[in-house]
Amino acid sequence: MTPRVVLLHATAAGSTTGIADHIGEVIERAGCTVHAERLDGGTSPDPAALCAADAVVAGSAVHDMAWLPPALGVLRTLATLAPAPPLWCFSVGGVQPHGPLTRVLAAQEIRRVERGFPPGLRPRDHRLFGGIVEFDGMPLWGRLFYRFVAGGRPGDHRDWSAIRAWAATVAAELRAGPPRAT
Repeated sequence: MTPRVVLLHATAAGSTTGIADHIGEVIERAGCTVHAERLDGGTSPDPAALCAADAVVAGSAVHDMAWLPPALGVLRTLATLAPAPPLWCFSVGGVQPHGPLTRVLAAQEIRRVERGFPPGLRPRDHRLFGGIVEFDGMPLWGRLFYRFVAGGRPGDHRDWSAIRAWAATVAAELRAGPPRAT
């Protein structure tokens, strides 16, 4: 049986869309059927389609340590489903975990983001990937923090090999037939 995956994402400037597209390609190449959808303020996936899925992979850009509202809306919908399909999450932020300090910052960011998830909703895994960072329009304190504390520079910080590896792990778990959440 071919696992059916619903892949949902919310993006602010397009960086998350590139990551979601890449995740979908990897999962599809691994033998799953993928229905991908970009979330915006005016649409939301059909709860029946979510129930029929063997898994949901959801992601969002992170702004102010929170997912974008359309992505949080999908999580609220998933929290009402019984049984809910297994859920994997990915966040796209400015901090790309690559050293001891940035790994700590990334773990803190994941914890803060998950505090905004509906109570009781627990993804099987939640990863943070770096996105595209632009200093234009960023306040001075944000540029200084990002530059000196997180060690970052503006530019494209998406780690395609890490994204591919994570997506391959998700696909392998699906192909192995993970039990549905209750």
